[in-house]
Amino acid sequence: MATALVACGAIAQPAARVAAAQGWDLDVHPLPPLLHNRPDRIAAAVEALVEELRPTYDRVAVGYADCGTYGALDEVCTRLGVARLAGLHCYDLYAGPETVEALTDAEPGTYLLTDFLVRSFERTVVAELGLDRHPELRDDYFRHYTRVVWLAQSDDAAELAELRPLAQDAADRLGLPLHVVPTGAGGLALALRSLLPEEAACPP
Repeated sequence: MATALVACGAIAQPAARVAAAQGWDLDVHPLPPLLHNRPDRIAAAVEALVEELRPTYDRVAVGYADCGTYGALDEVCTRLGVARLAGLHCYDLYAGPETVEALTDAEPGTYLLTDFLVRSFERTVVAELGLDRHPELRDDYFRHYTRVVWLAQSDDAAELAELRPLAQDAADRLGLPLHVVPTGAGGLALALRSLLPEEAACPP
C-alpha cells in the first residue's frame, strides 16, 4: 500500500530517512521550504500536490503541522479526506509540544532552530530577511529574543560535529547565546507512523 507524503521541504529529508530506516512504503514529495515565509500559501500548495498525486498512490498524507496557516490547512485536509501531522509546527514534531512549551515559558524570547534551519540559515533566514544586504535590520527583527535553542535531531556524532559550528554561527549572527537540546528523530517517526495504515507501518 504505497503512501505519498506531501511534505514541507524543511522535514522532507528527515522524513525520507525515517521511512527508509523503518522499511515503510512511503514516498516523500517535498514542497519548497520557503513557503514557511508565506504560510498563507501553504494550504493551496498542499491541495494542488495532493490532487496531483492521488491517481498514482493508494494513500496520500500531509507532512505539515499547522505551520502558521491558522486552520487553513486543516480545512483543506478535512475537505480532501487526508491526514496531516499533529501539532502547531515542526518543533512540536521533534521535541514534543510539552518541551517546546517549557522552553518558551522558561524564556519567552527563545528562537528555535532545527537541523534544517542550522544548515540553511544563511539562505532561509539571513537572505530572506535581507540581513545580508541590510545587517542593521537585525536588531529590529530580533530585539526581543534572548537565546537560540537548537533542537538537534541527528544521532550521528559526525553530523552533529558538522552542524555545531553552523548553529553557533547562526546564534552569533543574531548576537544571542546558543543552547543545544538533543531531541533525536523519534518524535518525527511516531508522527509519521500515525499517518500510515497499520499494515504499511508494520513491514514484515
